[in-house]
Amino acid sequence: MSLSRRTAARSVRMLGVTAASAALALGAAGTALACNISEFSATAACDGAKGVITVTDKDPTGVPAEITVFLENNGGDLRQVGEAQTVKGSATGVTVSFAEDWEPNAEYRIHVKAVDGTKVVVDKDITGNLTTPSKACKADDTSTPSTTPSSTPSDSTTTPPPAETITPSASPSDSASDSAAPAPSASNAPSAAVQESNLAETGAGSNTGLIVGIAAVLVAVGGGAVFFGMRRRGASQR
Repeated sequence: MSLSRRTAARSVRMLGVTAASAALALGAAGTALACNISEFSATAACDGAKGVITVTDKDPTGVPAEITVFLENNGGDLRQVGEAQTVKGSATGVTVSFAEDWEPNAEYRIHVKAVDGTKVVVDKDITGNLTTPSKACKADDTSTPSTTPSSTPSDSTTTPPPAETITPSASPSDSASDSAAPAPSASNAPSAAVQESNLAETGAGSNTGLIVGIAAVLVAVGGGAVFFGMRRRGASQR
């Protein structure tokens, strides 16, 4: 009987040890599978000329986690970056991004709150605040530099004055033709010059008749003088 009691007691102790080991193993496995703050990480990078803060969740259980980012200043929260975002992690990692034009060497605090059903499994900050790079983001300059010369002349060069345009003078023929071109008559009546020409041709309105009369008298007187002179010369020769 004593041997059987010892055997029974020993068996009970072995069962207890086995149960305890199984409980510890299950507990460890459960702890390993549960969401943990160590499964979250954050980085600051550039998206062109804009900054971005990215948080990665590598929780294989996929427990929903709310991520909130704060800009720090002298150990306190200066402001919240955007709105809180929810992420469901995976073994390969799932990321969420926050647009932020961060300054070089700025410090950010990332808080994670994971709730599995009604149980809060994580409510902590990512270990160590995030510090941004020492160089700010800037746009990639892929444009080809312009080869167009500057419109402003340099000090060493002088723009030559514009050549003077020489307008050829009008030819004599053109001037003559322009000056000789008669002005159109205002009416059909003959001009004064035409009337005077007609009067000169007809002798009217001038001293032509008087001059002709005097000339006739002088011719007659001269002829008489010649006649008497010839008679006297003939008489003296006799």
